[in-house]
Amino acid sequence: MAGKVTGLRRLVNATGYSLAGLRAAWRHEAAFRQETMLLVVLLPAAFWLGRGPLDYALLVGSCLVVLVTELLNSAVEALTDRVGEEHHELSGRAKDLGSAAVFVSLVLVGVVWAGVAAARFL
Repeated sequence: MAGKVTGLRRLVNATGYSLAGLRAAWRHEAAFRQETMLLVVLLPAAFWLGRGPLDYALLVGSCLVVLVTELLNSAVEALTDRVGEEHHELSGRAKDLGSAAVFVSLVLVGVVWAGVAAARFL
C-alpha cells in the first residue's frame, strides 16, 4: 500500500489519536470522569496501603483496568448509537455487555484492594 505512514511518524500519529480518544472520553463520558477522579484519589492510597512493588502494581493496575474497560464500553456505545438510536435487541445487548464488563472491572478493584488490605492489617 503506497503512502502508508511508518516509523516515528506513525507513532506520533497514533499518540495523537490516543490523546484525542482520552479527551473525547473526558468530555463526553461522565463515568470516565468519575472513574478517573477515583484513580486520582486511590493512587496515593495505593502507595500507603501497599507494601512493595507487587502490591503497588496490583492496586494501581486494577484501577487502570477500570479505565480501559470504560474506554472500550464507551466505544461500543458510540458505535451502537452511530448505527441508530432506535431500540434494537442486539444494540441493547451490546450496551449491556459493555456495562457488565465495567461492573466486573469494578468488582476486581474491590477484590484486589480488599486482599491487599487484609494482607496488611490481618
